[in-house]
This record gives sequence, structure tokens and C-alpha cells, in this order.
Amino acid sequence: MGDPSGFLKITARETPVRRPVDLRLKDWKEVYEDFSQDTLEKQASRCMDCGIPFCHNGCPLGNLIPEWNDLVYRDRWRDAIERLHATNNFPEFTGRLCPAPCEASCVLGINQDPVTIKQVEVEIIDNAFDEGWVVPMPPHVITGKKVAVVGSGPAGLAAAQQLTRAGHDVTVFERADRIGGLLRYGIPEFKMEKRHIDRRLAQMEAEGTKFRAGVNVGVDISADQLRADFDAVVLAGGATDWRDLPIPGRQFEGVYQAMEYLPWANKATHGDPVLDENGQPPITAKGKKVVIIGGGDTGADCLGTAHRQGAASIHQFEIMPRPPETRADSTPWPTYPLMFRVSSAHEEGGERVFSVNTEKFVGHEGKVTGLRAHEVVMKGGKFEKVDGTDFELEADLVLLAMGFVGPEKPGLLTDLGVDLTDRGNVARDNEFGTSVPGVFVAGDMGRGQSLIVWAIAEGRAAAKGVDRYLMGHSALPAPIKPTAAPQR
Repeated sequence: MGDPSGFLKITARETPVRRPVDLRLKDWKEVYEDFSQDTLEKQASRCMDCGIPFCHNGCPLGNLIPEWNDLVYRDRWRDAIERLHATNNFPEFTGRLCPAPCEASCVLGINQDPVTIKQVEVEIIDNAFDEGWVVPMPPHVITGKKVAVVGSGPAGLAAAQQLTRAGHDVTVFERADRIGGLLRYGIPEFKMEKRHIDRRLAQMEAEGTKFRAGVNVGVDISADQLRADFDAVVLAGGATDWRDLPIPGRQFEGVYQAMEYLPWANKATHGDPVLDENGQPPITAKGKKVVIIGGGDTGADCLGTAHRQGAASIHQFEIMPRPPETRADSTPWPTYPLMFRVSSAHEEGGERVFSVNTEKFVGHEGKVTGLRAHEVVMKGGKFEKVDGTDFELEADLVLLAMGFVGPEKPGLLTDLGVDLTDRGNVARDNEFGTSVPGVFVAGDMGRGQSLIVWAIAEGRAAAKGVDRYLMGHSALPAPIKPTAAPQR
């Protein structure tokens, strides 16, 4: 503990300042200003190095948070990245995208604002890349075993890196045209610039991991061929079966799923030839009255994207009531708090509407022109309509961002014959093995829709299971055992 009284001297929590709204809406760059090293070191000194660090419990990866907070305070940045990489393959991803359950369980947060753990994390890794400390770590021993990883999101990439470093011949398959999964095409550029993915992929390629984009396993390569060509398979394809809204008018042009909309903006920022003669992607919010149905992170991603495309107006609907301004009594410390949050996208504009249910889409000549909705109240665990609250809202573009219900079943999963849970996810044992010998699962495909930090943790744990299956033993770390995540 660098400064035993740091949390008493520095009581104010400081986080990076977001760039002015009118400025950041003109580009797709990340929204935050630089954070000074001096300020960061002071913030790190607020960590109390608790006897029981509940932040470890809050973090699925088991990050050694007090250790690298102390190292940053002592200006030992190279040691800090060593401790951070010991538990987390990709802190540049989690430091930008994770909602920081570690901060929610910070002991200091009982009666003060918690330590800025997430910011310390991202500054450690960004500094390490700047200093040239993030270098390839090729294996010392080659096992001769071949492993296929299906899916290149955070779970698949974490499993692949761990298995490559264990000496196995690893190939990552991705059905999209670029590697990265939802990191690449689901997360907008303003939340995480894709250069962070590219530089990590360069490290992994130098270590020996092979990547095959544009290959739909189960279609381009059969399940039987996959099992014949590889000694083990890791399923990390995510929970991509989106939740739909089957109400009258759903068929109208202009009603899209979020993941039908978001990838086009990222493809455009990559410079892909997807724009029309007006410089717009196939699905755009430019000049349109937009309604986003779903109040979570994906809805906020749609919101920020629509702002940058020049939407005329935006409403974001959420069926749940507006959360309280401070931690709800139902989520006491150290649980992740239910409370009202304002993301960078919400800060940029648009109207958030809570406790509302959409009952019908209205259209003309096959195109959506609006929707009809009403307020709801929850009684007995069910939503009930509030009489007299019906309203109609004009809309040229409706985006459904209501989450995902599990992995896609037809194709690979059906052909492999893996058992499923009652929630429709791929069932797995304590080693992350499925019902099919040699086939493992990690991330949302087995857990259900969850957080990036859980995906990386499961990828690391599944890698240990694969390594033990192939070699009879494993020295790889396994931060977690599989547990089911509640699906929202």
C-alpha cells in the first residue's frame, strides 16, 4: 500500500473528461480526453489495499487490483502491466467496455466514491503499448495438437491466445469479413477505436495464432470436417440470436434489429465501399425520426451512432421504470447497483422514455411511419397497461435493441449434437466441456448474454480445460468455474 492515508487525503474521485458534444459528434473517435499521469497516480493512491479486497470478488477475472493500483502510485508502470496481464489478456478492451463491477464492490465505495479502477486499468495497458512493452510471447514448446476456435469475440480470442501460448496449433474461425466479433462490428468506434483490436491481433499472429475470417463454420466447413481436422474445438460464437418484437407492423421497411444497423457504421469507418452516392450506409439515421426500443448498452450504441449520422430526432424506449439516482436498496454493496446512468451517448441528446410498451408499428406503402405505445406498470411480476396513456409517435427508423436470447441453434450446434440447457445455451461441465468429447464452449454461447469481462474469464478457463484434455494436465490459470448468467 503506497500511501496508507491516500483515501483520506484524496476524497474526490476523478475520471476523464468527455470531449465537448458538438465536437465529438463530428467524428467517430473515442469520446474521452487524455487523463494526466499525475492525476491517475493520485487516484490510484485512494486504493486501501483491503485485507479482503472485494474488488477481486466483483471482477470475474480476479484482477489483482490493489497490486497494480499500488504499482501505479509508485510509478512502477512496467511491473503494473505484468500484474495486469497475469489475469487479463485484453485490458485495453475491458478498460474501455466493461461496466466495472469491481468498482461497484470497492470497499471505499461503502461511504465514499469508489477508486477509479477501470481508468487505472486502461492507462496501464495504453502506456505499455506506447512504451513497447506488449510484445509477442510465442510458446517455448510445440505440442503438435490442433485446436479450432469458432468465433473471434473476446471469449474466442482469450481462449486462442492462452492455447497458443501453451504450445498448441490454434486456428480462429470468424464468419464476418474481419476478426473481432462484436468488438469489431457491434461496438461503435466512439466507444472503442478498432486500432486497439488490430494491434492485439498483430501480437497474437506473431505468437502463432492463425485467423480465418469469412468462414462460416457449419456452412463453409461442416461439423464433421471440423472435428476431423482438429484435436479439440472451442465454441465461442456468442449469443447472437436476437430478441424480436412480434407485433403488428413488424414487417415494415425501416424496422431493424440493432445488429442489422450497427455494423454498417463500423464498416464505413473502416473505409469499406458500403456508402451510396450520398455518402450514407445502407441503413442510416440521417434526417430521420428514430425510435430505439431497448434501454441497455446496445440501445445506447444505436443512440450514439444515430447522433453521428445526423438523425432529426431520437427517442429511446425502455419498458422498465426509471432507475433511482443512487444505488437501489435491492442491490446493496457489494453487488452491481441498479441506478440511473447517463452514458456518453445519452449526454449527446435524445429523449429517454421509461415504463413504455410498443404495441403496434404504423406504416404506409410498406414503410414504417410511426408506432403506437402506452405506459405500463409492473404488478405481480408482470407489466400491465396504464389506462388512458396510449400515444402515437412518428418514426422513419425503428431499431430493436432488446438483447439476445442465446446462440443460434441451426447449423453448427445442431450438427455437432451438443446438449443445451433449459435456457437454450450450450451445456458445459466444470472444465467447460460440452456433451461431445473434445468440444468445449466459452462466453455467451454457454453462459448467455453477459459482460465482456465474463467472456474473457471464460475463454481463459475453457483454454485450461482444453489443455488438460489434450495433454492430461495444464499449467494454465482458470479464474472461474462455469455458472449460468441470468438472461435479461
